[in-house]
Amino acid sequence: MLFADLNLNTPLQSVLNDLGFTVPTTIQHRVFPVVMSGRDVCGIAQTGTGKTFAYLLPLLRQWKFNKEKVPQILILVPTRELVAQVVQAVKELTPYMSVLAVGVYGGVNIKTQMAELYNGADVVVATPGRLYDLAMNGAFKSKAIKKLVIDEVDEMLNLGFRTQLKNILDLLPAKRQNLMFSATITEDIEALIATYFNDPERVEAAPTGTPLENIVQTGYEVPNFYTKVNLLHLLLTEDGTMTKVLVFAATKKLADDLYEQLETKFPGTAGVIHSNKEQNHRFNTVEQFKNGTYRFIIATDIVARGIDIAEVTHVINFDTPDVSENYMHRIGRTGRADKKGIAITFITEKEKPLLNAIETLMHYQVPIAALPEGLIISDILTEDEKPKIYMKPVQVKIPKKDEVGPAFHEKSAKNSKVNFVVRRKDRMMAKYGKPKTRGQKK
Repeated sequence: MLFADLNLNTPLQSVLNDLGFTVPTTIQHRVFPVVMSGRDVCGIAQTGTGKTFAYLLPLLRQWKFNKEKVPQILILVPTRELVAQVVQAVKELTPYMSVLAVGVYGGVNIKTQMAELYNGADVVVATPGRLYDLAMNGAFKSKAIKKLVIDEVDEMLNLGFRTQLKNILDLLPAKRQNLMFSATITEDIEALIATYFNDPERVEAAPTGTPLENIVQTGYEVPNFYTKVNLLHLLLTEDGTMTKVLVFAATKKLADDLYEQLETKFPGTAGVIHSNKEQNHRFNTVEQFKNGTYRFIIATDIVARGIDIAEVTHVINFDTPDVSENYMHRIGRTGRADKKGIAITFITEKEKPLLNAIETLMHYQVPIAALPEGLIISDILTEDEKPKIYMKPVQVKIPKKDEVGPAFHEKSAKNSKVNFVVRRKDRMMAKYGKPKTRGQKK
């Protein structure tokens, strides 16, 4: 199967020839005829399989010029980086077409984006939150939308875009074609499909959880956090093949901490990227990673969805992800465009159950390698790693109200005092043996 065998028009075929693309990926040649037929599509494909071109080629093939420049195609993605990536892909495919693509996302001035939409757009690529704000402001007109694409829908729901997504779907014309792409299909996604899609055809490029064949996976069992830091430093120092390395960290704080420790050892060649960083910083970091200024960048799962770099040599999971599907997304950053890639995971004793869950999902056991010689095993523990002493709590029985007695107690015998009044007559009798009087009153 070649691109020439697909029902592409001359402008698209010409640009593919210019780009040197001749053979479509599995998802691309499977999705194309289904989209062209007008049916809704649910595409199941992992990262790095060419999903973006898979939906853009048939949509642009069906696009018709409109003088009003009202949006006909809406593409929803979870992150700002993915917005930029998809807009760039549209521009790459349309040098011989008069297609105007506009990308909108949060974190920047909304008025600039409002002005862009007022000037007209054929394709709108957006994150759900910002698009809904623009729709409420009247800047985004949905009446002419004929094609809807929801990409990385599993991550979109994980990020809490469920409400905005449903609100947008309610705004769109009922008569439209829906395309959804995801690496995993969850119950929430099934519910979304049942409510808003019209009997979609499922197109799978690979079964969910299947590891990509051109990625070599390796695991290292390490005792603690600081040994992980030492191992990462050692690998980056001694392995000359690590020319473009993507290091995944579980949290923003961990990403910043790692960057501080490694940047001094690899000055000017390290970057860090997560959602707390400003938009310009994020774009610049990715750009410097692409052009080779940065040898490695440390990233969190969310923003890494938008990093599309064909030559990532290694992915290093500094921690084992607690969501098994995220492991698939992480390692899918390497081994792209039919190139070999390497994925390395650091595993502590506490993380072994997480690795077991990942292996169950993949139906594949990650090989464990011996720790390299020269690795310094740290005996310093983080607060989370220090052993905790748990004392059995003492249960104090609180008496019931009806069992509560008086708020005093009986005195001891020696403290008990009884006041007796003794008459004078009796005292005199006891003293003199006879009654004594004071005499007659005068």
